[in-house]
Amino acid sequence: MQLEATVKANLGDAKIDVASHFILRAAYCRSEDLRRWFLTQEGYLFKHRLEFLPENALQAVLKKINLDKVPNAQKNALRESLMSIPGVTPGEFASTPYYAIPFTQALDLVANRSCFVADGLAYVALPKVVSILLAKFRTSLSRSLVLASAAFNHVEEEGRIAPLLKTMNSQYASNKNYTEQIVGENELTAANIDSMAANMPLCMSQTHAGLKRDHKLKHWGRLQYGLFLKGAGMSMEESLVFFQREFSKIMTAEQFHKNYAYNVRHMYGKEGKRTSYTPYNCQKIIMGQAPQGGDHHGCPYRHYDDQHLASLLQKMAIGTPAERGDILRLKRSNNHQLACVKHFEVMHPSASSVPNIDLDNLGNHPNAWFSASASYHAKQTSATTETELAAQVVSPEKMEE
Repeated sequence: MQLEATVKANLGDAKIDVASHFILRAAYCRSEDLRRWFLTQEGYLFKHRLEFLPENALQAVLKKINLDKVPNAQKNALRESLMSIPGVTPGEFASTPYYAIPFTQALDLVANRSCFVADGLAYVALPKVVSILLAKFRTSLSRSLVLASAAFNHVEEEGRIAPLLKTMNSQYASNKNYTEQIVGENELTAANIDSMAANMPLCMSQTHAGLKRDHKLKHWGRLQYGLFLKGAGMSMEESLVFFQREFSKIMTAEQFHKNYAYNVRHMYGKEGKRTSYTPYNCQKIIMGQAPQGGDHHGCPYRHYDDQHLASLLQKMAIGTPAERGDILRLKRSNNHQLACVKHFEVMHPSASSVPNIDLDNLGNHPNAWFSASASYHAKQTSATTETELAAQVVSPEKMEE
């Protein structure tokens, strides 16, 4: 990982950065899904850092991995060909270093006609070398994760490190765990839950819709949705009323109390180990048990195919076709949480300018999304009401007339 270490060394705090990277590598090497997620996130971070490196530092990185600049004489000899690349101006050509790289390492640039190819070499301008470095980094990291997975399969340490590594992908770093959250000043109840479903992120609104349609949720759906409602402020008593109301449409009240009421009380810490469980964060939902036939849990941006998700977004009238396209592009690039954030931005215009709305953790926790959405719509409704009342006020001059 010479390339990675060289970049990190140019950014300070290298020891902490490298240590955290290898800890996460150990935690995320255990399965293909975890490896893919970690590779995507590290790739974006690596690219971001490269793009913010000063030009001289980036050139130092390239020199470390034996990529040398094309000599000026050769560059000038290729001037006409290099200038034919879209977007290259005479001024930029004169001041920009070029690098000759085997074209097989620059296939994305070749496909986009963003480089000149001759004799098996791609001539690439310095700013576009970032994609080459990113491809090298991803290839190296992918190989290392597979090797780490094979190595950690033989590690039987259970006392200190292993439990931490096994659960790290589902940990939530914020100090907000939404164990006891109330929506605005109103308690979430069985009576108002249907109207409040419009404020839910897609994962929860789809689970709610599945429950209303089938009048039942399987194990993982009950956990995901039940804990979400708990975090949104629904009391145990109201939760029992809500689930019994739905489940009793396909079973008797006695069957519900015998088979399902215990689960609800257990989530609130009133049964079993009497542990008050916290709602699932986005990472736990994305990386958790994938939905099977008849399931309604999971993350739509992670588990729905493109066609299903596109149809759903259109049916729900989420944004314009262009905005839905942006959401789908984020989904396709495995940026599931960013796709969810984009969904929020589309449905809550200028939310950042509305006072007293907490937008932290929007892409990290469904309850953060729900809380922000409920606050946004409550303030929008309040502002509309105030405007209507103001319009109805009659001035003293009008009264005299």
